[in-house]
Amino acid sequence: MGNVTSSVAARFAFFPPDPPTYEVYKDGEDDDGRLVFTGLTADKNVRVHLLETKGGNKIVATFWKHPFGRFTILYSHGNAADLGQMQELFIELRAHLRVNIMSYDYSGYGASSGKPSELNTYYDIEAVYNCLKNEHGVKEEDVILYGQSVGSGPTLHLASRLQMLRGVVLHSAILSGIRVLYNVKMTFWFDIFKNVDKIRNVDCPVLVIHGTEDDIVDWSHGKRLWELAKEKYDPLWVKGGGHCNLETYPEYIKHLRKFVNAMEKLSFTKENKSRLGPTDSMSESKHNKCLRFGRR
Repeated sequence: MGNVTSSVAARFAFFPPDPPTYEVYKDGEDDDGRLVFTGLTADKNVRVHLLETKGGNKIVATFWKHPFGRFTILYSHGNAADLGQMQELFIELRAHLRVNIMSYDYSGYGASSGKPSELNTYYDIEAVYNCLKNEHGVKEEDVILYGQSVGSGPTLHLASRLQMLRGVVLHSAILSGIRVLYNVKMTFWFDIFKNVDKIRNVDCPVLVIHGTEDDIVDWSHGKRLWELAKEKYDPLWVKGGGHCNLETYPEYIKHLRKFVNAMEKLSFTKENKSRLGPTDSMSESKHNKCLRFGRR
């Protein structure tokens, strides 16, 4: 039973586009040998990386810089997409939210080497986060982790290990691999992406977005994850929304913008408190308690 169920869950979790929708190669006109992403518009604020993971794979990551962006969203996409299909969304998110966007393809997806597995997705997101810190100088407190569908697995893996994150967004997220297939109440050792357990260790604000008519990952997954979160942000339950079309609803980008604005205010409040003395700080605390948007 265990091996069979785990195998079924793995097949659900990993479904990379075949063939990949893009290629990565070195720019012959660039003395530094910068990597080029096929289909990428002439955008000097985009950087392409090829990162080596602890699993020995080389994964593709893209950093979309906003000139005035305070925060960086580290985006883990769903199970049937690769970076070539996500470009338009990242351009929209960067413009509407005024944030940097860092995303990546899991091992075995797109132009990333290796084979997809739960463990490899953890190695993948760790390598991307290290790149953000070491090559782009992004601080932990300026990072918002964003996990869509299966991407909620690596997102919560990393979020449960970092104590100073600005926030987490869970988009059509799963409680665990087995729970997508069966209505079980307990966690089995052979399950994958045990988000139902890891969410309890996340210390930053959590925004949950889920469609009420999601026929792949039932709405109950999102509701339960929101209930288990320590710091709950107002969830977005998209009425009539499915699994792969939430970005087309106007409330999607409006709610995300509201969340980012709230995180900016929270950051500003914390910075002010750190500059105040103990007495002033106590006083302050009393007052500070699928891809185009809007088209279906």
